[in-house]
Amino acid sequence: MEHHNNMYVISLGGSLVVPNAQGSDGVDTQFVSAFRDVIMQKIDEGYRFAIVVGGGRTARSYVTSAVAIDATMTDEDKDWIGIHATRLNAHLLRTVFRAVAHPRINDNPHDFAEFRDCKEPVVIASGWRPGFSTDFDAVVLGHNLGAQTVINLSNIDYIYDKDPHTYEDARKIERMSWATYRALIGTEWKPGMHAPFDPVASRFADEHAMNVAIVNGDDLAHLTAYLEHRPWQGTLISNESDGEA
Repeated sequence: MEHHNNMYVISLGGSLVVPNAQGSDGVDTQFVSAFRDVIMQKIDEGYRFAIVVGGGRTARSYVTSAVAIDATMTDEDKDWIGIHATRLNAHLLRTVFRAVAHPRINDNPHDFAEFRDCKEPVVIASGWRPGFSTDFDAVVLGHNLGAQTVINLSNIDYIYDKDPHTYEDARKIERMSWATYRALIGTEWKPGMHAPFDPVASRFADEHAMNVAIVNGDDLAHLTAYLEHRPWQGTLISNESDGEA
């Protein structure tokens, strides 16, 4: 995959593919179909994508089951279960994008030469190894493929200065610096943590001057707007100073 400005890296939240909602069971086929439509439209316009997918409810369900059986389960073992859930989701995506996707799934963001130079407009990637989330995999793969920005597609509208579910006066932040964001979330990665963008990935993005756009995938119009450089709803984290605009 050559270093084109039209290449975008998407960290696709597994909870969009396999929802966490009570009563949901399995893949959200409506979302995956709509997501494919957006990506295929942009490919027709010359865009290229690397899509790194998370584990979603499959990962959480399997980890919960494993702990119920063996309460002494290590974080490393929990991570491996989650990684294999991401690989299952990645195989699903590679299959639905089979007409345009590179045939091999990237499962190591440091092993990128084959993917940087491939002719296919889509690369699908999964989790890598314990201690690192798919957010981290996305920023490392993005950096290695020459992308400046990672689009973090999840189920939140914005990053807030505190938990909006707990505090009524929580304030949305549309633009924020890495320094502010990293102070907000801390430094430690734990399997299954709910930070909008994980601490280890954030440190890498900060050190390599990469941007992360937090976009809500529940309405893919926001993703389309971002890709088309139109006003979009979400939070941009970068090395720029904090601000609303």
